[in-house]
Amino acid sequence: MVRRCTAPKSARYKDYGARGISVCEEWLIFDAFLRDMGERPPGMTLDRRDGTKGYSKDNCRGATPQEQSDNLR
Repeated sequence: MVRRCTAPKSARYKDYGARGISVCEEWLIFDAFLRDMGERPPGMTLDRRDGTKGYSKDNCRGATPQEQSDNLR
């Protein structure tokens, strides 16, 4: 998440950071991310509710692969 939003040399940067998708400053510290999102449940991935907005507590959820595929731009 952090790499694809902040590192121009990341293979996925063009789809995230270059489009203005960011990670909230607090989540740049893993402990803060873990506090807000908790451990990843089996079979779930991190998903943004609104794909035009960045990664933050209010915009992220755990989602199944099917839920994620239904939430593509």
